[in-house]
Amino acid sequence: MTATLTAESRTARRVTDWLDPKTWIIAVSLITGWTSGRWEGLGWGIVSAVFAAVIPVLLIKRGVTAGRWADRHLGVRSHRLTVMTLILTSVGIGIGAMAVGDAPRAVIALTLAMFATLAALAVVTLRWKISVHTAVAAGATTMLASQLPALAIAGLAVVGAAVGWSRVALRDHTTAQVVAGGLLGTIVAGLIFANLT
Repeated sequence: MTATLTAESRTARRVTDWLDPKTWIIAVSLITGWTSGRWEGLGWGIVSAVFAAVIPVLLIKRGVTAGRWADRHLGVRSHRLTVMTLILTSVGIGIGAMAVGDAPRAVIALTLAMFATLAALAVVTLRWKISVHTAVAAGATTMLASQLPALAIAGLAVVGAAVGWSRVALRDHTTAQVVAGGLLGTIVAGLIFANLT
């Protein structure tokens, strides 16, 4: 029994770590960039990924190293709010750069959708530890639905469900927090992206 629980816990940790928000953000940014303008669009997708994933990861790593935050998944709710504010600033600067640089509409829409999703998550986080992992996975899958074949989207949905399972299995979130994150990501990112593209 203990070996099974340990194996399950190890699998859940791998899923949580490998499919964390940065992985989804980088993937959706690059795919949206490519589908919206091939090589030039891909360049703008990289810009989006830098401001929405790379800079935030560096900020989080720096905070963990300095002892300001307990871990890279920001398990302490109060730590999340500080980091979310920093990430919103980074993404906002990225949106400004994309607007000035005349980035493809879909890449700007994607980045605005990510900004809005994070802002909504921050509001909920004031009171409750909603799952950012599932919000980002669901939001990315929803935004990719208009860009990829249905079979790919079905596969992404299964992978997103595995992320939700991992968060509950690790006891980082309750089932309600995971489901709420998925719904928030789907609705906010989906509506913003659909209305701006």
